[in-house]
Amino acid sequence: MDHHIIAERTEPGGESLKEWHMVRGGEPTAMCGRKIDLAETRLPAEAWGTEEAKPFCHSCGALFLRESP
Repeated sequence: MDHHIIAERTEPGGESLKEWHMVRGGEPTAMCGRKIDLAETRLPAEAWGTEEAKPFCHSCGALFLRESP
């Protein structure tokens, strides 16, 4: 399954990062269930666990680990 990381901002269209979420493919919902703006900043799934992808949604991270080989 194709995964990627998408930013959630503190307010829509804002500059401040709230946290990063993991998304399956092109789904508009993060793995934690939060609706995500697919036009937001993206990172590859390989960035999970790095400084670049902090702060990261705890729920998305736990679910991603269950799906990762």
